[in-house]
Amino acid sequence: MLITFIRAIILYIIVLVIMRMMGKREIGQLQPFELAISIMIADLASIPMADVGIPIFDGIIPIFALLVMHLAISSINLRSINIRKVICGKPSILVYRGKIDEKVLKREKFTINELQERLRGNNVFSLSDVEYAILETSGQITVIQKPNKRNTIPEDFNIMPEYEGMSYDLIVDGKIMYENLKSLGKDINWLEKETKKFKLNPKETLLMTIDGKGEIFCQAKEKKHER
Repeated sequence: MLITFIRAIILYIIVLVIMRMMGKREIGQLQPFELAISIMIADLASIPMADVGIPIFDGIIPIFALLVMHLAISSINLRSINIRKVICGKPSILVYRGKIDEKVLKREKFTINELQERLRGNNVFSLSDVEYAILETSGQITVIQKPNKRNTIPEDFNIMPEYEGMSYDLIVDGKIMYENLKSLGKDINWLEKETKKFKLNPKETLLMTIDGKGEIFCQAKEKKHER
């Protein structure tokens, strides 16, 4: 029982490390070869995890072999556009200039209902609003709406919004984010002064952030009620 427990932990750590080395794509954004490798890694890890009679290295070695395959294919994809097209495919235009391309739909095994469902997932509820719908190699659909149906942006009114910059976490659950403070050119003394403005100290703070304009958001932790 203990051996099974330890083997499961070891395999979990190895698979976690392998998946981190493969990158940070979301499941829906995986290329076909990445999805295939991910499924195979899961299967290979489950075999020695469930059967103690199988040496753990019989699962670990093929997993590392798949990692090498993944890194090799990724490297080739970066260097050759033609090979990238073979391995990953290329985007397909399902709707072109407002008209559904039936040939492409059939080739990609896409039904009209599935297309409508994917459009709704992009907050587009009528095909008449679509100028282009592109099926990406990851399986996601990119929708470009007709000019008169797109959301307006400040540029449409010749408005130039102020620069907002990026928001940084200063304190998360009572813990000070020292790297972010360093990036901002601030120190612990400055942070303590800012928390005092909210009648708090860092340990009592649930979340404290600062945006590109220098505006600070700060929320206190809920106090535990004494019984």
